[in-house]
Amino acid sequence: MWTFWIEFALLLTAILIGIRRGGVALGMIGGLGVAVMAFVFRVAPAEPPITVMLIILAVVTASATLQVAGGLDFLVQQAERLMRRHPQQITFLAPLSTFLLTMCVGTGHAVYSLLPVIADVSLKTKIRPERPMAMASVASQMGITASPAAAAVTTLLALTAKSGQPLALWQILIVTIPAGLIGVLAAAFWSLRRGAELDQDPEYQARLLDPDFRASIEKSVTTLDKTLPAHAKPAVVLFFSGILLVVLLALFPHWLPLDGKGKPVPMTTAVQFVMLAFGAFILFLSNAKAAVIARSEVFTAGMIAVVSIFGIAWMSDTFVKANEAFLVDNIKVMVAYAPWTFALAMFAVSAFVKSQAATLTIMVPFGLALGLTPHQLLAIMPSCYAYFFFAFYPSDLAAINMDRSGTTRIGKYLLNHSFMMPGLIGVGVSTVAAYVLTHFYF
Repeated sequence: MWTFWIEFALLLTAILIGIRRGGVALGMIGGLGVAVMAFVFRVAPAEPPITVMLIILAVVTASATLQVAGGLDFLVQQAERLMRRHPQQITFLAPLSTFLLTMCVGTGHAVYSLLPVIADVSLKTKIRPERPMAMASVASQMGITASPAAAAVTTLLALTAKSGQPLALWQILIVTIPAGLIGVLAAAFWSLRRGAELDQDPEYQARLLDPDFRASIEKSVTTLDKTLPAHAKPAVVLFFSGILLVVLLALFPHWLPLDGKGKPVPMTTAVQFVMLAFGAFILFLSNAKAAVIARSEVFTAGMIAVVSIFGIAWMSDTFVKANEAFLVDNIKVMVAYAPWTFALAMFAVSAFVKSQAATLTIMVPFGLALGLTPHQLLAIMPSCYAYFFFAFYPSDLAAINMDRSGTTRIGKYLLNHSFMMPGLIGVGVSTVAAYVLTHFYF
């Protein structure tokens, strides 16, 4: 028993140090943890999460090529046109736009281009920017579990592939898309009246007395003046065609090519070659330079996620497999009686790991070891997003910095920040909705 607690403390220490260091450090320190468990505790290392990493690599490469081709800018401009056409509805339109943008391209990093526009539209219509800005950041991350191109979705697909009840892509999406939208709308509705109106906010009114501050508020920000290349729109069509083909292959598995034994290739393999192929189509169409793709924001973020998952998920899986009997004996009864309690554990892990794909890579094998079915894990999937809790995630910090009014902020007590309530409401409602929808469908 004492070895369990020592190994558990080692796992937590690796996660905390990796988070403190940031970036790829989480992966390297996780790899160090595997080495310590193997050499010191004589634990057999689990299989590294190769399939998950390869899927993320393929999808991220296609998404990064789309970004370099101008496709991401095209989608951002369409979202801006919608918000400027209906500015009074910005508190709903902003989070819906960022949710759908993430759902389309598979990464929440697409939100950065929209945040200055959301702040500008809010100020022009005298709506407190905190309302749509905080929601837009939260919704951009909630959209990850609803995207067929996101690492979190393909991670769940890959991890359940070897179970007795493997999930199909369409099964995940028919739960996570409506559940995510319900959660976003609930949190946006709550945000409608949060905080004082700008003309009644004494702090904001006092800052308006500063001429420099007033000048910064009055300047306009837009993406509509950016000229896009002619291939931007066709690149978007190609990217969505790739996603559509993946969905169709999931719906009609008899379309899949056969392996050497006459059986359809795994869906996890099909996702890899389909997304790489459509990334190549976008590359040929736009004549994008490979070096530029490798330096793009989407590609860099994706590679950091791959390294992080490689190390820390490998260490976590090694720990779970080495202590499976102990964990099952002590926790299985509680989880079997109330599977929803596992959502609380997933939420807590995500608050520190700050990656939904990494959270699922850590927690799904643990859940399966405890006897949860893939459908029960799908029912609580939205709870894998909790890194709004400490408001240190890049999209949250970007929302704070890009809100020229200063209403989007981190409070004096650290946890009383602009993202806390929208995040808790959005994730809570979407998890309940996913739980209900899963039981209804399956």
